[in-house]
Amino acid sequence: MAISIRRRELVLALGGVAATWPLAARAQQSGGRRIGALIGYAESDPQAQSRFAGFKQELAALGWTDGVNLRIDVRWTGGDVTRAAALAKELVAMQPEVILANTTPVTAALQHETKTIPIVFVLVSDPIGSGFVKSLSRPGGNITGFLNIEASLVEKWAELLKEIAPGTKRAALMFNPKTAPYAQYYLQPFEASARKLGMTPSVTQVLSEAEIEKVIVGLGGDPGSGVIMMADGFMFVHRKAVIELTARHKVPAIYYFREAAIEGGLISYGVNNADLFRSAAPYVDRILRGARPADLPAQGPTRYELFVNSKTAEALGLTIPTSLLVAAEEVIE
Repeated sequence: MAISIRRRELVLALGGVAATWPLAARAQQSGGRRIGALIGYAESDPQAQSRFAGFKQELAALGWTDGVNLRIDVRWTGGDVTRAAALAKELVAMQPEVILANTTPVTAALQHETKTIPIVFVLVSDPIGSGFVKSLSRPGGNITGFLNIEASLVEKWAELLKEIAPGTKRAALMFNPKTAPYAQYYLQPFEASARKLGMTPSVTQVLSEAEIEKVIVGLGGDPGSGVIMMADGFMFVHRKAVIELTARHKVPAIYYFREAAIEGGLISYGVNNADLFRSAAPYVDRILRGARPADLPAQGPTRYELFVNSKTAEALGLTIPTSLLVAAEEVIE
């Protein structure tokens, strides 16, 4: 307490010098710290809300409670790149001490607005290729965070499609090029894997739900066709439409998001995205306590989960191989 009093006396003596304190110190003096969060999903999505709630819960466990000693300004883009740019500008103007960024387009929008405010990303697929970090071990700038996939994952998706639907002759990889600008990084391994498995690869770009429907209707009219959803915020936002359309047109589909299999999709294989949100909290905590993003390594995924929906498989006339039943984190019935 004596140290605190002496510091206040010194500040009073120095007068205007207080204006040069670091932002974090001034925030502490005012009774709370301030961070931002730009989420690439729809605010109305319960699964997206659950992911963000996990991040806040983890922060609280580390001593930072929203509304008590922390203020979190949150914005939701709904998978809209144009909206992400506007909201990034808005958040940066608030001058938070650190910003949580969810998805590649969101991180890119924030990077465009600031080179100084620390940014912790979650669910970014190619941070080096996107120019967010110099290397995973030493990011080197104001951005670091947690990746959600690596190149070999698309090969696994192709294998799963062929395993669950052996008659598949054409595999379509679907994504929105605006929200998945990193897709090019995954196309060569996808195409090579599909051909190796006896399937003709097809790269399918969609920009709207209407285009999603057109593609799936077309696949349904071409026997032996299947579809793989890229790990893409746009595809997550529109996953329910994809699940409904693939069921209606009898198209086997592989998803990255576990939520898709739980909600009626055939198979999902990817990381636990809720865990990635929780993993970001310790980085935010460390930055609030003085760490620099440049010194916090960007971390890749270490574990993937397989979810299989047996009811959907039955509706599609597919038999789930024993190998998938054994490997699955959960078989949804």
